[in-house]
This record gives sequence, structure tokens and C-alpha cells, in this order.
Amino acid sequence: MSDSVYKVIELIGTSGESWEKAAANAVEQAAKTLRDLRVAEVVKLDMQLDAKGEVEAYRAKLNVSFKFEGA
Repeated sequence: MSDSVYKVIELIGTSGESWEKAAANAVEQAAKTLRDLRVAEVVKLDMQLDAKGEVEAYRAKLNVSFKFEGA
């Protein structure tokens, strides 16, 4: 196996349905512009609430890594 370098970025995905969908939304969007995605680690889950205290959105914060190609 050859030596590799990976970059890690933080993303926050949202969904009106679930934390799982929020995380998937973040990864799906990242995959549109980044190549060689390797790992997505969920680091925090929270919810956005409305004025009545009801859930408006589920939010998932992820660390996503991808192979760094350098310059």
C-alpha cells in the first residue's frame, strides 16, 4: 500500500425526517464536488426547534475525509 494523505472537513446536514437522512444529505451533497470520499464520522446530533418547541429539523454534524491530491 502506498503512502496517502487525507483531508478532513466538517459538514452539517439537515433533514425534516431524521438524523440518518440529515447525515446522508451531507454526504450526498459533498460527493457532488469531492472525489475519493473515504469516511464520514457523525460527531454530533441536534435538532432545530420552532417557537412551540416542536422539531423543525434534525441536524447531523460530520467529519468527512477524502484523499488529498495536493498541488
